Amino acid sequence: MALELREKAHNTTLTVSALASEVGVSADAVRYYERAGLLPAPPRSPSGYRLYDRRAVDRLRFIQGCQRLGLRLREIADLLSVRDTGECPCEPAEHLLSRRVSEIDAEIERLTSLRSEMVTMLAHPADADCPDPVPGTWCAEGGESCA
Repeated sequence: MALELREKAHNTTLTVSALASEVGVSADAVRYYERAGLLPAPPRSPSGYRLYDRRAVDRLRFIQGCQRLGLRLREIADLLSVRDTGECPCEPAEHLLSRRVSEIDAEIERLTSLRSEMVTMLAHPADADCPDPVPGTWCAEGGESCA
């Protein structure tokens, strides 16, 4: 009995809206992932509705997890292609995540510098005699234009 229920659940087909609802994305997102090649095109019903199987739920959750980690769609596609061969995508994922950590560190450094410049500008507001500073050229010393 339990085996029959599991097989029935595994063989259940889902429409785009049912799949989207189960995973917590919009139907448009499901269609986009299909167009982008992240989600294989499913068979269609006689009336043209997409009919996804339970593997699509797992695949969409994998895509969501990758996106939460900041991976780009191209990178997710690379991991999915490894995963589709039956191999574990752990090693490629480790390389991607390592590279993304480096990119994030560089972005944090850039944003920290930008924040410092903004704080300096706020600490030394221009007076009436001062020309408008050009953003990005405000000196850290005394709030004068660097030009």
